[in-house]
Amino acid sequence: MEPYKIKVVEPLAFTTRAEREAALAGAGYNLFNVPAALITIDLLTDSGTSAMSDRQWSGMMLGDESYAGSRNYFHLEHMVRRITGYRHVIPTHQGRVAENLLFSTVVKPGDRVPNNIHFDTTRANVEHNLGVAVDCVVDDAYDVTSPHPFKGDMDIAKLDRVLAEVGRERLPLVMLTITNNSGGGQPVSLASARAASAWCRRHGIPLFFDACRFAENAWLCKTRDPDCAGMSVEQIARAFFDLGDGCTMSAKKDGLVNIGGFIATNDDALATRLSNMLILIEGFTTYGGLAGRDLEAIAIGLEEVLDERYLEHRVGQVRRFGERLQAAGVPIVLPVGGHAVFLDARRFLPHVPQPHFPAQALTCALYLEAGIRGVEIGGLMFGVPDEATGAWSWPELELVRLAVPRRVYTDAHLDYVVEACARLLARRDTIHGLRIVSRAPVLPHFTARLAPLGGPA
Repeated sequence: MEPYKIKVVEPLAFTTRAEREAALAGAGYNLFNVPAALITIDLLTDSGTSAMSDRQWSGMMLGDESYAGSRNYFHLEHMVRRITGYRHVIPTHQGRVAENLLFSTVVKPGDRVPNNIHFDTTRANVEHNLGVAVDCVVDDAYDVTSPHPFKGDMDIAKLDRVLAEVGRERLPLVMLTITNNSGGGQPVSLASARAASAWCRRHGIPLFFDACRFAENAWLCKTRDPDCAGMSVEQIARAFFDLGDGCTMSAKKDGLVNIGGFIATNDDALATRLSNMLILIEGFTTYGGLAGRDLEAIAIGLEEVLDERYLEHRVGQVRRFGERLQAAGVPIVLPVGGHAVFLDARRFLPHVPQPHFPAQALTCALYLEAGIRGVEIGGLMFGVPDEATGAWSWPELELVRLAVPRRVYTDAHLDYVVEACARLLARRDTIHGLRIVSRAPVLPHFTARLAPLGGPA
């Protein structure tokens, strides 16, 4: 059961199919453009959508809004140092700013940045600074039915190939995303992190973690890796961080807050450069674009997320959601990860070819069916057209992510989603693909507009 009581409720929005058809057409068949007031169950993202606790809300009333040296910053600094061991803690208003600060400081044109799999904003921030984002995840990550328990693991042989191609001077850092969001929310094992760390140490390359779901990753290690079974979640997390030189974090995930993030590192010189840039674009180093009350909420959230009763329920709820979908015959990525269930659009809509954006078509169909909002992680997000020829390169996976906000929905809410997916599966032949009407060159899935092919989507 939930290890908490509910004391504030928010009514759900219920709409007619006609209202949803009009909303989707007006949004250019892009769920980012649909107002939240027209969404019944919102699984677009688990980022910034969590319900905060009574302790967090009461902590916000103690916000110290001093421009410099807010006491809430020092509480946050203490918690981040306790969890990570990193000396320098640099707050930002969200995770992508932490990424922007890091990559704009260390990446030069032509540099390679290896990761297990970059998520959208991480990749975009590397490429914005004229670097090349290189995915080096194990091959099992691309087999959606593989039972491999750690499909977020780094493939060291792929790191070797990147090094051989460009040389040490073109590798400013290696990143490891825990959990591996783009590959299905899959965890990274401690053994893989140790191997990646040893490789980086051997070649004198910094290792940074994208740590936005560090606690969920640690819980999955505790439950899947016999070597971690006797360790606490906090001990497992610290074992990871001890292997690296720093981390970026969107606290909107495992910080259990609605806004905020940070960079942490042990590198004194890098911290100085990051802090100087922070002052230019975000604010002074002890608030980083956040109000003091937000800093306090993050500090409390980072403590609460280590509660193993909470994590058992959180990850267990997502697992049960996936099991019910699987029992209904809905094709999903296995094993189920920590924060979301990922529908496999290739198997769900085998009649829709990748150039017709099957994952986006499935996302739209789910909204039309039941007012449920997910997000496409496939050709619309990661497909890249060649400017000269117009030919597209396509990602390995075509997924629809159903991200479960923390402490927000009950199992009954998720049963509603399962029933809608099962109904769609029974008449999947009626779901048609989409074509691009307009597309931005950077992070196109946020603002792209599309139109249906061959009939109603």
